[in-house]
Amino acid sequence: MPRFVRSAALAAAVLLAAGCSGSGGTSEDSKPSATAPSSRGAEASDLPASLTSQKLTWGRCKATSDAPAPGSHWQCTTLKVPLDYAKPDGETIDIALIRARSTGEGERIGSLLFNFGGPGGSGVSMLPSFADQYATLRERYDLVSFDPRGVAASEGVRCRSDKEIQAAESVDLTPDTATEEKRYFKDAADFGDGCERDAGKLLAHVSTEEAARDMDLMRQVLGDDKLHYMGISYGTELGGVYAHLYPERTGRLVLDAVVDPSVGAVGHAENQTRGFQRALDNYLKSTGQDPKQGTQKIVDLLERIDAKPLPTSSDRELNQTLATTGITVTLYSRQYWPALTSALESAEAGDGTELLALADAYNERDPSGHYSTQSHSQRAISCLDTKDRPTPEEAEKRLAEFRKISPVFGEFLGWDTAGWCHDWPVPGLYDNPEVSAPGAAPILVVGNTGDPATPYEGARKMADELGEGVGVELTWKGEGHGAYGSGSDCVDESVNDYLLDGTVPKDGKVCS
Repeated sequence: MPRFVRSAALAAAVLLAAGCSGSGGTSEDSKPSATAPSSRGAEASDLPASLTSQKLTWGRCKATSDAPAPGSHWQCTTLKVPLDYAKPDGETIDIALIRARSTGEGERIGSLLFNFGGPGGSGVSMLPSFADQYATLRERYDLVSFDPRGVAASEGVRCRSDKEIQAAESVDLTPDTATEEKRYFKDAADFGDGCERDAGKLLAHVSTEEAARDMDLMRQVLGDDKLHYMGISYGTELGGVYAHLYPERTGRLVLDAVVDPSVGAVGHAENQTRGFQRALDNYLKSTGQDPKQGTQKIVDLLERIDAKPLPTSSDRELNQTLATTGITVTLYSRQYWPALTSALESAEAGDGTELLALADAYNERDPSGHYSTQSHSQRAISCLDTKDRPTPEEAEKRLAEFRKISPVFGEFLGWDTAGWCHDWPVPGLYDNPEVSAPGAAPILVVGNTGDPATPYEGARKMADELGEGVGVELTWKGEGHGAYGSGSDCVDESVNDYLLDGTVPKDGKVCS
């Protein structure tokens, strides 16, 4: 999955930074048998009692290097899971969990598990940040989230030091010469080597399917007969895989900002290229600009920055890659559009400070120069999940097609198809995720027509692949990444009614 799919944590990060009030896909018929439920190990019923009967010891949450300690009503613990589900009696790893108990204002339903996306997002740090918008749900649910295997407090993968990450920002991710291309792919290979040195054998056990199996063990240990779940962005893929593996244990699932499960890594890159250009066009229209002319103006600016990086208020320069990243992050929410206007105006005047601050928000770099490890975990998970390994030559042949879709984002995401998992230390597992869930209860699939990172078309694909009578699509005619909690009473009420009362909206319902 390309790097631009990121978590809901982008919301707070960007608002803070901006000073405002993160080979083609295969068809269903060609999916490999490797996606079958038995492909990665034992069912929960086959796990040893030491795992299925473990008692969780909840205590006060502690601060981490990436987040302060949450309020006193939050509790944290760890869950032991098998490193390798094919060896359920073997080595275990710890999964970090966080919860806020139900307020008891309504009859308790059970636990509501959250995954905020990435892949690689830390649910332990994110859930408290977004808890206010889930206050109604907390009346009847314990709110629970976790750091998936290989993420943050759950044996998190760190492939580079802060100093090495900053040094790598000088690598041109849209290489124009043979020298730049050689450096680009060497950097990609070096990154994978760093992941292997840090993670060791864990690197082959951070797949989405294994995370879904962890969620089922979580469900059992938490005492729930069925899994109730809200997945956002990549979390929709994780939820779909869970439903495929355990349709009979699938309770009320909400999938918001939906990843298209019908395509592989290259297909995702094409989808995102189209989605980000669509969002950019909508932004340009909102400012009274012709999208074609406005796009060309941005392309011209990026080309000038590529030739001569812009100075900033710090000792760092704004290069083309960081400028593109800064533009990209503002398209995750309409709230950020004024920040994009201001940053572009400053860049046109020769000052890259604002775009650099926005890029730092996306890259989760704090003022001290410390970077979070989300992008490391994201790469480890997505490269294990996908068999797609386009060569540099194949990526270069596709560049014209990507540029045609988006003159601003196409080249970046086109090269990314080959660079993201170049020379990765472990082989990929699947062509694309298997999410068919015959027999599961209805699953609410929420799509946003203006979503840049997980374009709207993916919601219908997910609903269709979940199966007839299972996938129920809800559409919001809005902007930004995700719909729930984004300002639509229609969306929020439909989701709340489904999660709290089991009321399933009509398939195809539209909220404007």
